[in-house]
Amino acid sequence: MKPGELVKIVRSRIGVPEGTIGLILKIYPGGHEADDMVDIQVCPARETRTVRRLERDLEVISASR
Repeated sequence: MKPGELVKIVRSRIGVPEGTIGLILKIYPGGHEADDMVDIQVCPARETRTVRRLERDLEVISASR
């Protein structure tokens, strides 16, 4: 995964249900690739909203080139 890719959240958390679509903004490396933290701009939202999830909780929909 890298910034600019469109992802679907596959594990729900408070305030962000499973299936929510978002755009990767930034990745914070962890000790293992699946443990990387990812900032995601969630869509649709009335205001700009960013959430942070583990990479393993995401599924890439559209990869950037």
